[in-house]
Amino acid sequence: MELNNIEQLLESYFEGTTSLADEQILRNYFATDLVDDSLKQYSSLFNAMTVSASETSTTTFTVPVTEKKPFNKWWLSIAASIVIVLGVAGFVFSENSLTQEEQKALAALKQSKEAMLLLSNNLQKGTSQLQLVETFSKTKNKFLK
Repeated sequence: MELNNIEQLLESYFEGTTSLADEQILRNYFATDLVDDSLKQYSSLFNAMTVSASETSTTTFTVPVTEKKPFNKWWLSIAASIVIVLGVAGFVFSENSLTQEEQKALAALKQSKEAMLLLSNNLQKGTSQLQLVETFSKTKNKFLK
């Protein structure tokens, strides 16, 4: 191989622009005994990469397999039912307790209604008496004419 071509490939290799095929050419070149004396310093690098690429690990790795427990949807539906029942029961059985001011206002309203009813009854009695007077006046006017 031409020395200029190998030097260009080395320059590209150190810049990080070589392809895998170019790197294989460099490994093959440095694996031979025909390496130029000016490039002998790089032969240990590429020989080490060739050796490390051929190494394999003897350690076996085992990934523990964990079984997923099936998710029981019926637990979720029971929990949702309990929440709904508690919500409805809380709403139904909650006391509508009135504050003291509201209780006083309701008592005053009740007294006002009773007073208005009494006044209305008395007014009706008085109005019925006036109707008698009115009929008397009409009858008197008929005779006096």
